[in-house]
Amino acid sequence: MEEILLNLNGAQREAVTSTEGFVRVIAGAGSGKTRALSRRFAYLVNELGILPGNILCVTFTNKSANEMRQRIHNLTGDNDTGYINTFHGFCVSILQEDSHAVQYPKSFLVLDNSDVDAMLKIIYEERGLTLRDMTFSKARDMIEIRKTQKNPDYYLDMITMSLDTLRRKYEEADNAGDIIFYGYLYQEKKCFGLDYNDLIKFSLYIFAQNEAIRLKWQKRLEYIMIDEFQDIDALQYRLMEVLCGYHGNLFIVGDPDQTIYTWRGADVRYLLEFERAFPKVKTIMMMENYRSTPQILAAVNSLIGKNKNRIDKDLLPTLPSGAPVVCHHAATSEAEAAWMAGQIQALRAAGAEYRDITVLYRAHYITRAVEEVFLRAEIPYTIYSGVQFFGRMEIKDALSYLRMIAYKDDLSFLRVANVPRRNLGERRMKFLREYAAERRCSLYEALRRSLEDEIFKGTKAAQFAALVESFSADYAQRPISEVLSAVLNESGYEKMLRTEGSQERLDNLAELKQSVYEYETSCGEESTLEHYLAHVALFTNSDAEDARDKVKLMTVHTAKGLEFPYVFLCAMNEGIFPSRKTGTLQAMEEERRLAFVAMTRAEKGLFLSEAEGRNFDGSPRYPSRFLLDIDPGLLAYTEKPRDGLIAEARDYIAMSGRCLGEDAARPLFSPGQRVKHSIFGLGTVVDADRSKGAHIVQFDDMPTPRAISFRARLEEAQGAR
Repeated sequence: MEEILLNLNGAQREAVTSTEGFVRVIAGAGSGKTRALSRRFAYLVNELGILPGNILCVTFTNKSANEMRQRIHNLTGDNDTGYINTFHGFCVSILQEDSHAVQYPKSFLVLDNSDVDAMLKIIYEERGLTLRDMTFSKARDMIEIRKTQKNPDYYLDMITMSLDTLRRKYEEADNAGDIIFYGYLYQEKKCFGLDYNDLIKFSLYIFAQNEAIRLKWQKRLEYIMIDEFQDIDALQYRLMEVLCGYHGNLFIVGDPDQTIYTWRGADVRYLLEFERAFPKVKTIMMMENYRSTPQILAAVNSLIGKNKNRIDKDLLPTLPSGAPVVCHHAATSEAEAAWMAGQIQALRAAGAEYRDITVLYRAHYITRAVEEVFLRAEIPYTIYSGVQFFGRMEIKDALSYLRMIAYKDDLSFLRVANVPRRNLGERRMKFLREYAAERRCSLYEALRRSLEDEIFKGTKAAQFAALVESFSADYAQRPISEVLSAVLNESGYEKMLRTEGSQERLDNLAELKQSVYEYETSCGEESTLEHYLAHVALFTNSDAEDARDKVKLMTVHTAKGLEFPYVFLCAMNEGIFPSRKTGTLQAMEEERRLAFVAMTRAEKGLFLSEAEGRNFDGSPRYPSRFLLDIDPGLLAYTEKPRDGLIAEARDYIAMSGRCLGEDAARPLFSPGQRVKHSIFGLGTVVDADRSKGAHIVQFDDMPTPRAISFRARLEEAQGAR
C-alpha cells in the first residue's frame, strides 16, 4: 500500500482510497489525475483484491488508454489490466462477446469514415447518383438522422430484415435519400459492419432487450471509473447509468473549466449536477498543479475567473517560479509570425529542442503567415490534424491487407486487390461485382471461384488469392506485428513504395509497425488481429506520435489532453479567438474555456500574441477580450497595444456583448420535418445552422429557403407536401 500511495498529495490519496459508492473528483488542469486514476486501479487490485477484469476505466482517447494500461501494468505487475478503453472501444468488447444477441458474428467489422465513404461510392456508382444528388457529408448526416430520430425502430428493422429484404428495398428505392439509406444498410449488413455511432447504440439496444446480458455486465463491472467526465454526451451517460446499476460504485473525474466539446454533444451539466442524479455523492477537489509555473497559473486563473457557469476554484502552483507570461502586439500578421520565429530561435539557442515548442491557434487558416515565415527562417515544423495518421493512404492499405486476412470483406478487397497492380482493372471488377450479386457471395469469394475463367488470364489474381489464403490459415497463431511485416513484404506493397521512392510513406509504415508492437505489449493475451482491427478503426490523429525534432502547429482542440514545455498562442484577436461565430453567452464561455485549455498546455513558457490589421470583411482587428480578461500585471508586454486601440477594443467588446443572447442554439426540428410558420405557412426543414441559430426552411409557397431563428415560433405540422 505504501508504494501505491507514495508521493500522493492529500486530495489524490483521498481519491485513491475512496472506493465505495459515488465519487466525483473535480480535477484541475495538470493536477495529476492520470496518476490518481492508475493508482486507484492498482489500489483496488493490490489492496482490496479486486480482479482486474471486474474494473472498467473509461478514458477519452486511445492514447490515454494505452498510457493508463502501461502505468497499471507497472504498478500491479499483472498482464490483465481489465477494461481500460474509450466508451466506443469498450462497446467493441461488449459486442465481441454478445453480438449474437442481434444476430451479428463476433468477427463484425468496425467501420471508420473512409469505410463509410467507400460504401457510399459503391452505392453511387451502382445507382448512378452524383454529388449533386447529395454530398457524402450530407449523406452521412442523413443516414444518422434516419437511423435514430426518424426511425426509432431502426435497430430492430436492421436486425430482423434479411439481406435479401434489404437489397430489395435498396433496388426498389426511387429517390436519393431512400437509395442511399437502404443501400448503406445493405452494405453494412453484407459485411456485418458497424459504424462509430452504431457501437454504443447497439450495446444499449442489447441491454434493453436482453435482461440476462445486461445483468451479466452489470455484475461483472464491480468498479467503474470515468475520466474527462465533462466531455460525456447523452448516449455515453445512458450507457454509464446502465453499467453502474447493480454495484453502484462509480468514480468520475472531470473539470468543468475544460468543457470544449458541446458542439459534439458534451454536456457539462452531467458533471456539475452529478449529485442530483446519484445519492450521497462524495466530491473531492484536486487543485494542485504539477505542470505549469506559478506565473502561467496566475494568468489562467485570472482568465477563467471571468466565466460565470463554473465551480469557483483556482489552480494551485507546486513548481518553482519561472519566466513571466509574455504578450506581444504586432502591426501585421506577418510581423507577429516573425516575432514568434525570433522567440523560437532564442529558445533554441538557449538549449530547447524544436520538439519542445508548440504553436496553437483557433483555426487552421491562421497558419498561412506562420508557415511562410518559418520556411524563410528555416524553422522545421509539422502540422497536426491535417491528414490523420490512420487515414493516410499507405496506413489504410496496410490495415486493409490485415482485414482481408481476417474478414475477406468487400471494402478491403476493393482497396487492395489491385495494389500493387495485378491487372485487376475496372472490367474485371465489374465482372466480379455481377458474379457476386448473382450468387450472393463476397467479391473475394467470387474471385476465388472464378480464377480459371478466361477473363483472369494474364493477371495476378491467383497470386493474390494464394497470398490471402496462406495468411488466413495461420494468422491466429502469429503475432500481429509479424503478420503485418510479412504481408507488406510478400504482397509487394513495400517494394512498390520503394520503387516509387516514397520514403515518407515507408516511414509511416514503420511507425504503424511500431504502434502494433506497442499495442501487443500493452494488451497481452487480448492482442488478437480481430481485436486490434476493431480498435484501430477508432484511433484518431492524437493517437500517433511524431518524435521528430520539429515545432508542432495545431489547433487548440487538437492540443486537448497534451502538454508542452513552451506554447505560443497566436492570433488572439476578436473575431478569431473568440470566433466571430460566437453568438450566445454560453458559447462565449466555451470560447474562454478553450483559451484556458490552450494556456494550461504550457509547462515552462507561455507566449501570447495578436496583430493589428483587417479582417476578411474589412473591419479592424482588435486584441482579444481574453487578453484583456487577464490582470495586466500578470503579463510581460514586449510591445503593448496603444491606449487608443485598447479603448476601441473595449468599446467593440461591450457593443458585441449586448448582442449575445442566452443559449438558443439547439434546433427543435430535424431535416425533413414538416413545420408551420405563423406568416409563411407550411414548409419543410432542410437543415439547421447552429452557428446562426436558425432552421433552414423551404416553405411551400416560396421559391427559395429561409433561415428562421431557433427562437421563432415554428410549430410541428403533419402530412406531406
